[in-house]
Amino acid sequence: MKIKDLVKYWDKHARGRLTRDAYFVALSQAHHNRLEQLAELYPLKTPQDLLRDLVSSALDELETSFPYVQGQKVVAYDEDGYEIYEDEGLTPRFVSLSQKHIQRIKARQIESAA
Repeated sequence: MKIKDLVKYWDKHARGRLTRDAYFVALSQAHHNRLEQLAELYPLKTPQDLLRDLVSSALDELETSFPYVQGQKVVAYDEDGYEIYEDEGLTPRFVSLSQKHIQRIKARQIESAA
């Protein structure tokens, strides 16, 4: 989700599945003030909800901003028959690590449900 789409998301009060992990951050006074202003605009959202959504959107945007680095291996052909090469940039590694951590979180959820 792009940061610009957060307002629409907040207006719908969507909810997602949360992990048990918590992170704590110290904000500058200016960012703290902005967060409080957002909390006033969206009184059904806590500052923690807003921070979670902001970080989630920033991480999504970061993932899509990784540059493509053309590898040597042809992985497909486009509709015009041109070769498409594997990506040797950060995206494949990031996706792989994401899957690893998703599996870890799922395993912990299964353990806690048992």
